[in-house]
Amino acid sequence: MLILCIWFVGFLYFQVAVAKAAAEEVYHVVKKGSISTNSFEHSLKKMCKEGVYWGSVAGVYVGMEYGVAKIRGTRDWKNATLGGALTGAVISLAGSNNGDKIVMDAIAGGAIATAAEFINYLT
Repeated sequence: MLILCIWFVGFLYFQVAVAKAAAEEVYHVVKKGSISTNSFEHSLKKMCKEGVYWGSVAGVYVGMEYGVAKIRGTRDWKNATLGGALTGAVISLAGSNNGDKIVMDAIAGGAIATAAEFINYLT
């Protein structure tokens, strides 16, 4: 069940990232007035790269949040905070960043996940 959930969330983030990259590329094409084969290939590569990256981040986050919930034995906003912080640190480590950048990414990941969780409770 967890694997299916991680796959589904990752797939949704993949689609969102591809749509974002596609919208940016359409804007640049309209602004420039034409598109070349090279530009089209660049746009396609950018869409795939962004989709895979954000899909992977979503999968890591869902797995981390689920793991934290299982370890803590409870489901609350703290799981999102810890899961977001762990995800930020893992993604930063994968990018070969230094100590300060890893800590900053962990804090940002925890803050974003917590804010999203609180907004989810409000709606």
